[in-house]
Amino acid sequence: MTYSYFPGCTLKTKAKDLDDFGKKSAEALGITLEEVQDWQCCGAVYPLAADEIATKLSSVRALAYAKEKSQPLVTICSACHHVIKRVNNDMQSKEDIRTRVNNYLGLDEAYNGETEVIHYLEMLRDKIGFDELKKKVVNPLKGRKIAAYYGCMLLRPNKEMQFDDPENPTIMEDFIRAIGAEPILYAFRNECCGGYMTMNDKALASKMADKVVNSAKIKGAGEIITACPLCLYNLKENSKGDLPVYYFTELLAEALGVK
Repeated sequence: MTYSYFPGCTLKTKAKDLDDFGKKSAEALGITLEEVQDWQCCGAVYPLAADEIATKLSSVRALAYAKEKSQPLVTICSACHHVIKRVNNDMQSKEDIRTRVNNYLGLDEAYNGETEVIHYLEMLRDKIGFDELKKKVVNPLKGRKIAAYYGCMLLRPNKEMQFDDPENPTIMEDFIRAIGAEPILYAFRNECCGGYMTMNDKALASKMADKVVNSAKIKGAGEIITACPLCLYNLKENSKGDLPVYYFTELLAEALGVK
């Protein structure tokens, strides 16, 4: 099975190992991730201006590439997933945006939101299945108590993202169980860590990150996983807490024996 793959800027520059873990893990699960040719930055933040199209063009190019291949488009970064999924929704539901983007890009075939956009975690849950993932695990992470940190962008806005229950998500906890560890529930698992405030107010970002890490530690977690590169950085570098923080692909690769 082959999917189109949008890695995003961070995993191609500062975090190449996380990209590598994701691709090797996919191969171990019988999936080939075919990187979108000549992809460009998604913009990292979904534009809020209703008439904005310029910052949506790179997402549409990637979506159109996947459409040509008749493949779903897999993302591994929550920011990329957030932007591309919402842009795809615009192309499905907003005629003015759809018309202007297609006129600007001049694609051989107009793009109207046909591509299915899925996060890597959704691929594990919905395409492979956590029960099948569990069967592929060769190094179960037994005895490890892991807190899942969702952050902001995977879950909201729920109507557009349709990723999981925004108030009580379970996908990452189910993932943790599938790789043999024990998930730890805690109060701040789907609250903002303050990552986007790091440049303007590092003290506030640190304070918010501390709330996440300390909340997980109080509940007995020995480590934290996340699916957002910015959250990973903020929780690791700006928190005074002492829990190790990992990207989910790193622990997946460990469990599958490809790390």
